[in-house]
Amino acid sequence: MTTTAAPAVKTAPPELKVVNMTKHFGSLVALQDVNLALKPGTFHGLLGENGAGKSTLVKCIMGFYTPTSGQIMIDDQLHAVDSPKDAHEVGIGMVYQHFTSVPAMTVAENLVLSRYDHRQIINWAAEYDALHGFMDQSPFRVDLDLPVAQLAAGQKQKLEILKQLYLKSRILILDEPTSVLTPDEADEVLGLLRQEVQAGHLSVLLITHKFREVMAFTDEVTVLRKGHLAGNGPVKDLTVADMAHMMLGEERQPKDVAKAEQTERVPVLEVHGLCANKDNGVVAFGPVDLAVHTGEIVGIAGVSGNGQRELVEVLAGQRPATQGEVRVNGEPYGATRPEMARYGVYALPEEPLRNACVPGMSVAENMALRTFDRPPQAKWNLWLVLKAIRQTAQELITAFSVKTPSPETPIHHLSGGNVQRTVLARELSSPDIKLLIAANPCFGLDFKAVDFIHSSIVDARNRGVAVLLVSEDLDELLALADRILVISEGHFAYDSPMAEADVKEIGHRMAGH
Repeated sequence: MTTTAAPAVKTAPPELKVVNMTKHFGSLVALQDVNLALKPGTFHGLLGENGAGKSTLVKCIMGFYTPTSGQIMIDDQLHAVDSPKDAHEVGIGMVYQHFTSVPAMTVAENLVLSRYDHRQIINWAAEYDALHGFMDQSPFRVDLDLPVAQLAAGQKQKLEILKQLYLKSRILILDEPTSVLTPDEADEVLGLLRQEVQAGHLSVLLITHKFREVMAFTDEVTVLRKGHLAGNGPVKDLTVADMAHMMLGEERQPKDVAKAEQTERVPVLEVHGLCANKDNGVVAFGPVDLAVHTGEIVGIAGVSGNGQRELVEVLAGQRPATQGEVRVNGEPYGATRPEMARYGVYALPEEPLRNACVPGMSVAENMALRTFDRPPQAKWNLWLVLKAIRQTAQELITAFSVKTPSPETPIHHLSGGNVQRTVLARELSSPDIKLLIAANPCFGLDFKAVDFIHSSIVDARNRGVAVLLVSEDLDELLALADRILVISEGHFAYDSPMAEADVKEIGHRMAGH
């Protein structure tokens, strides 16, 4: 059987309209009456903070979510999009944040695999002829015979886009496509796509947090804030200040929390020239300098993917630094378990069930991960005293209001908020705590859990604990931090005491401008 693949479609793309799109998850309003129009042959930016509703909107467009209400119009015709296959049939394709190609297969095999057909016999001679013809008309060049595992990140991202062009998608939705690329790679990819848009071959909807990308590559922009449409318009008629105002809003003032006055400021955490790489070997951050003092909450704001996750992992001993020095209490610190115990370093990581717990172990066992080899929970640093472990866990369950059937309940049976309370109890209960590193501690939690965690962090600060709080929630940082930094593309782009912080400038820096 002979199979062929047509070259990339060069007809004008259709117009996409989203009308009054609303999506509720129970009582959570993720999206409310959002409208968006993607004109044929235009590059449209979708801008907003983390949690603004951008991903929810495009998942409704792609058919991953069934909207609570709202309509999708293609060339003014109503279309029900109930699955990504339905979206493909009306010419919409999406390039996701994470690569979806099969690493062990070649570029050619991945392209053929991406088709929505059920052919069981492949004529590879004919396929290669068609693929070479497709590549000749494509904006990118990727070696068809290379296994995907051998491609650099920029080439992998190009392949993800090529798959959609190969599938004849005329409307491309790009979900943070530059988060895995170097700045030069990002400019190359978006620049080449911009040429395709200007030639009338494609329309592109670019999900981004970065004002620079919006200003450099897009024709129009739609801004979401907390699930609502905050504004839109032609980019040529808007300034960065206009978009920052839409994205952040006006009512972004620090709320009062019960903070005790700190008379003595002694550096606890000192970071000098620290650098580290991402998993793929690309530089994640650095060199950066940082200091956190006793009784101080230093907040690090930033859009996901700017190096803050890797920074936390280095400080928590989960990722090696490539250069630089970390000191705690004036002493060199390598983030080993003995050093963390000696210097009183504790952590509340992002996704605690994956990064700070053993899911199949009980609540009591997880609470003892810091102390199981020390008296009274161990004899001679060898024999576990199970009664002491259970008694300590029961005391922490009561003190931190952890809702669990018993200390013996496997921790993965608990809700997200109670998993977080369990980890918080373990990390904050030690009288020796000197430094707390917290990363997105309230992500996905309800208001009651958020208030409890915020109070616990401030209480630790009031006891003289130095706190490094890394969060993608700007409101959380405005509420809690004594000093705020912004990390952008792996470097600190802003540093200010909270009393002098400029929220608009923070927004500009977060968006990489």
